Amino acid sequence: MKFLCVNAGSSSLKFQLFEMPEEKVLISGYIEKIGLEDSFWTTKINGEKIKGAKYLKNHSEAVQVLIDELLENKVVQSLDEIKGVGHRVLHGGEKYSDSVLIDDEVIQNIKDLTKLGPLHHPGNLAGIEALRKVLPNVPMVAVYDTAFHQTMPKENYMYPVPYEWYLKYGVRKYGFHGTSHKYITTVMKEKLGKENVNLIICHIGSGASISAIKDGKCFDTTMGLTPLDGLMMGTRSGSIDPSILEYVCKESGNSVGDITNDLNKKSGLLGIAGFSDSRDVEDAAARGDERAILALNMYNDRVAKYIANYYIELEGKVDAIVFTAGVGENGIEARADILKRVAPLGIKVDAKANGKIASYKEEQEGIISSKTSKVAVWVVPTNEELMIIKDTYKLCQ
Repeated sequence: MKFLCVNAGSSSLKFQLFEMPEEKVLISGYIEKIGLEDSFWTTKINGEKIKGAKYLKNHSEAVQVLIDELLENKVVQSLDEIKGVGHRVLHGGEKYSDSVLIDDEVIQNIKDLTKLGPLHHPGNLAGIEALRKVLPNVPMVAVYDTAFHQTMPKENYMYPVPYEWYLKYGVRKYGFHGTSHKYITTVMKEKLGKENVNLIICHIGSGASISAIKDGKCFDTTMGLTPLDGLMMGTRSGSIDPSILEYVCKESGNSVGDITNDLNKKSGLLGIAGFSDSRDVEDAAARGDERAILALNMYNDRVAKYIANYYIELEGKVDAIVFTAGVGENGIEARADILKRVAPLGIKVDAKANGKIASYKEEQEGIISSKTSKVAVWVVPTNEELMIIKDTYKLCQ
C-alpha cells in the first residue's frame, strides 16, 4: 500500500511516497519558492535527481506538481493507489498528545493554534487543504511536532511567570522536533532491548533541541512555547535574557516583531559568525576566523550544558546519549568537542570510532564512546518522514 508524507512550509513543500508496510521510499521531492516567480523543484527516484521549474503561485499549484511527478514517473498508475497522507503540523498545543486523523474539527484547531505557530501553520494548512481537494476520499493524518513532548511533568513545562498567562494564553513549554525525538526513542528501545529507556537525545543541526527521555517518555526538552527557546541554532538565538527585547527596541526604534524576527532569522551561528551552516562556520574557524571560533565554542558549550543538566534530571541513570540530525550525524569535530566538555560526568569519546561515522562515510550509525565511558554515546540518523508514515499507516488501518 502506498502512503504519502507531506511537510508543507510557508513557501515550500517536501514529499515522500512510501510503500507500506515495507517502509520503502518510492519517490521524494522538494518544491521550493512557492509564490515566487523562480519556483523550482527537485524529485529523486531510483537514485536519480530530476529538476523542474515554473512559477507556482500557491500551494494548490505545488500539490499539482507533486501529483504530476507521481503519475509521470509511474510510481502510481492512479491516485486511487494512495491509501493515506501524513502531514507534519508544527503545533498541537495541549489538545494533541498523539497523531490524529484529520477532520473539520482538527482543521479548525490547527487554525486556532496558528497564534502559537504563526510562521509554520499557514503553510501546514495550505498543504492539507490543497491535498484534501485533490484526494477528497483519502484519509489524512496530522502528525504534530509537539505531541511527543506532552508527557513532560508540569514542573518541567511551566514557566515562572504569572499563572494566569498559562490559563488565559497557554504560555508554557511545548517542545518541538517531537517526531524526531519519538523516532530516535523508538529505535533506541529496539537497540537496547528495553521499553523503559532513559536517554539524552541531541537533535542538533540548523534547528536544534535536546530531550531527556525517562522510562521511554519525554521528561524534558529545550524548545519552549516556540522553537526559538533553548539551544543556539543556525539562525535562532536560543534562550536569552528576555529584557533584551525591550532594550533593543528602545535603542533601535524597531518593533518587538522586528526584533523577534532578528532572533529567529539573523541570530545563532549566523549572528555571531556570519554563516548559518555549521560546515561554513567550521571552514572559517579552520582559517582562524575569530568569530567563527567563538560561534562554535558557544554552540558546543550550550549543547554540553544541557546534556549535563539532563544527566542530573535523570539522576545519572542514562542508558545512552544519542546524537542525531545534521550536526549530530555528521559533525565529527563537534561531537568530539561536546563530549570533551562533559568528560567530568565520566563520558569518554573513542576518537577512532567517532571519526568513522557520518552520512558520507561507510558507517552512518554506531557507538562513539569508549568502553570505559560511564554512558554509551550513539550516533543514529533520524527519519521524521518514516515516523510520520508509521503513524499514518497505523491510524489509516
